[in-house]
Amino acid sequence: MIRSLWTAASGMQAQNITIDVISNNLANVNSTGFKRSRADFQDLLYETLKPPGVASSAATQVPTGIQIGHGTRPVATQKLFMQGDFKHTQNDLDMAIEGRGFFQVLQPNGDIGFSRAGSFKVDAEGRVVTSDGYPMEPELSLPIDTMSISVGADGTISVIQAGETTPTIVGNIELASFVNPSGLQSIGRNTYLATSASGDAATGNPGEDGFGTIAQGYLELSNVSIVDEMVNMITAQRAYEINSKAIQASDDMLQIANNLKR
Repeated sequence: MIRSLWTAASGMQAQNITIDVISNNLANVNSTGFKRSRADFQDLLYETLKPPGVASSAATQVPTGIQIGHGTRPVATQKLFMQGDFKHTQNDLDMAIEGRGFFQVLQPNGDIGFSRAGSFKVDAEGRVVTSDGYPMEPELSLPIDTMSISVGADGTISVIQAGETTPTIVGNIELASFVNPSGLQSIGRNTYLATSASGDAATGNPGEDGFGTIAQGYLELSNVSIVDEMVNMITAQRAYEINSKAIQASDDMLQIANNLKR
């Protein structure tokens, strides 16, 4: 019965982590380019009271044995990089990636961050930057007299300057991809960093070598499904409740044992 207390407690802790993950998903339902997470668990070690296959006689053996588990533990919170829905904004610097790839963003410490959020702006120097002011990598700068901006599906950025009628190409967007995007490290601000688990970034032009294309005037929304998260929340709540009932039942059984009289 003492074992059951710790086993059920591990189940409650697991469901608490599940609720934490679900809460973060729901909190970011309106975050541009956000990818939902999923908590993964596995069972703990087993106490083997009778090994499977042990001999029960000279000619027979035990078919299953006796093994008692010790609960569960979290092993991963995995980012799920399914494509989110698109929202038409008509903003020239709003961009969505249709398919595989990440925008590259230069971090203040010199590292390259990777993001699916394409809500870019222009700073005082004419550079294309994120909402936090971090420049896109490779750096893209627009002329001061830019009147309109056009972004092609292949990432080519062209502008029409004041007094001109012919567009001028000022740069090209370069995307990055990873063998294991779930291995990226989330650092907030809709940004990820490469790790040894994700592998090194492979870069290329949109629409080439399996990279997605660029859709100007669109934003990729969060891929969080409110209905799915609510169902998962109810399931986690019920699992938490039933584990607490197991602790209560074990406590009642211990109380009965303590009250035994000769």
